[in-house]
Amino acid sequence: MRITVVGGGVIALLATVECALDGHRVTVVDQGPIPYSRATSFDQHRILRALHPADPAATGAALRAHRRWLDLEELFATRFYERVGALTMLPPAAADEGARLLTDAGGHARTLTTTALADRYPHLSLDGALAGVLEDEAGVLLAERVLAACVAWLKYQPGIDLVPHRPVAEVDGERGRVRFADGQILDADGVLVAVGPWARDLLPERVAKTLTLYRQSLLYCRVPAGQAAAWAATPAVPALGTRRGAWLIPPVAGTALKVTSAALCREVDAITDHRTPEEYQRELAAEFGDLLPGFSPAWVLGAKDCYYLSSADTGGPLVVTLGAAALAYAACGGSSFKFAPLIARSLADRVLGRTPAPTGLTALDTAPLDVSP
Repeated sequence: MRITVVGGGVIALLATVECALDGHRVTVVDQGPIPYSRATSFDQHRILRALHPADPAATGAALRAHRRWLDLEELFATRFYERVGALTMLPPAAADEGARLLTDAGGHARTLTTTALADRYPHLSLDGALAGVLEDEAGVLLAERVLAACVAWLKYQPGIDLVPHRPVAEVDGERGRVRFADGQILDADGVLVAVGPWARDLLPERVAKTLTLYRQSLLYCRVPAGQAAAWAATPAVPALGTRRGAWLIPPVAGTALKVTSAALCREVDAITDHRTPEEYQRELAAEFGDLLPGFSPAWVLGAKDCYYLSSADTGGPLVVTLGAAALAYAACGGSSFKFAPLIARSLADRVLGRTPAPTGLTALDTAPLDVSP
């Protein structure tokens, strides 16, 4: 089949990999370079964790994603998954329940008491009323390396064309056709749209207005030389257990320490710049001053704001059928990167006309929203 993939982020590129592995011809187009440096997935690193408290399906899916990421490292002959583990802070009873959930799903986890946490991570100020779930089949994905590895592999596959700097103005889902901003037309047997926060521009208005755009502020920091050894043994922490929802990614493989919190995620009307306002930088610095002993603004190397779309109805992803020959991954919910191999396989199956295997992710395992003309 001839497939057009619109987008230059992790979902678009991994879906292209899946199509290429099955021997199909794919043209990848994007408004910028490929990979697209403004894509939500373009970043130093992302957390890959298995534990999703009280959600066995998502926990099982995350374990399958972990295994698929290892397969992709082998396929691309590139290392981009640092298996440093993940630590989730929870009330003691919930931590024990979370460890059992992971074990029942086939993973590995330990519950750490307050004393054990203080001994292992003296450079973190953790709530003494909480316990930690430390999981082994988890860690940090070097996001920019993932995207670069996808592109490097795709460039050498027969029948794959990467076409950068070609913004798409319209998708005709019945004909499998995309119209570029310059008026030129590209026809295919199927179209997959996976353009992240720009999806609203290519969707029918009745769907676009149901998607909420969020903007998240992040700080990138340099840890003091005297703490380098401690941070080298630190897992990713998707939940520090604070009221504001703080989380961090440790410095691995030459990357910076990344810190942020759910409180710095806010709803916005449009994608504008990616600069983090000084007020938000100060707010994050003050928040982590209480969480990281010795932390000060001098640690901060830089800041960035990123965007993502979420379905107003579910708070997560949304898959939309645009016609007989087109599909859109219209909203990511902010958590697509870790599940990207499962999402990409499911989307590739759908656009190729096959019944996708269950993923354990509700948005992928239910019928797509049909907005065919």
